[in-house]
Amino acid sequence: MMSFSIFAIAGSALTAQTQRMNVSASNLANADSVTSTSGDAYHAKQVIFQVDDQGTGSVIGGVKVAKVIEDPTPMNLVYEPNHPLADERGYIQKPNVDVVGEMVNTISASRSYQANIEVINTAKNLMLKTLTLGQ
Repeated sequence: MMSFSIFAIAGSALTAQTQRMNVSASNLANADSVTSTSGDAYHAKQVIFQVDDQGTGSVIGGVKVAKVIEDPTPMNLVYEPNHPLADERGYIQKPNVDVVGEMVNTISASRSYQANIEVINTAKNLMLKTLTLGQ
């Protein structure tokens, strides 16, 4: 039934935004981790979305996470010669996490999640009102 696809579409958005929040939380949690310049530092992740037609072939559909990629921006080298992990030149490596950008990403995902909850509630209320038409 077509009207129930609203719930599937909004549900797919809730799932995708949850994944986006998880990746953003992981990025923020690792923002201050430090390693030597060996290249083992945490790489920031980004979520890539794509349309999910749920096998219908329709242009209208939900969303799904296509993949999670590593952020290609260079790692942060910080000069701290007294740090125990500093290399022979005095540099340590920090993740390429943009904390401000991650906060914006988190707020955006949160707002999108709330908007999809409102879609579900509105659709539910409209269906309930439709059931009471004959009364």
